Amino acid sequence: QVHLVESGGGLMQPGGSLRLSCAASGTIFSINHMSWYRQAPGKQRELVAAIRSGGSTNYADSVKGRFTISRDNTKNTVYLQMNSLKPEDTAVYYCNAEIRTVGYTANYWGQGTQVTVSS
Repeated sequence: QVHLVESGGGLMQPGGSLRLSCAASGTIFSINHMSWYRQAPGKQRELVAAIRSGGSTNYADSVKGRFTISRDNTKNTVYLQMNSLKPEDTAVYYCNAEIRTVGYTANYWGQGTQVTVSS
């Protein structure tokens, strides 16, 4: 089985920074894209940032210039560095990855980590 486990969420004041991590474990042959999504109360889940196996990235307009996604392929881990946090960044952040395991490729989700930006 494959699992994604996020960490690094918490409470932060506006203007502060947080770094999220998401580690994939299990029988993993390769990982294609890795992404971060978020879901605020009463809103749909939205893509925040994504990074492909080759390293190319894309970001939601709302986080461009403030958030940076990166990955460490040796650790099967993706990171989200969040700077200049705003109250509207408050949400549950989910890690997503397309992973090739034994016999198939599938999309996996982490359990989510809460990020709250408030003074």
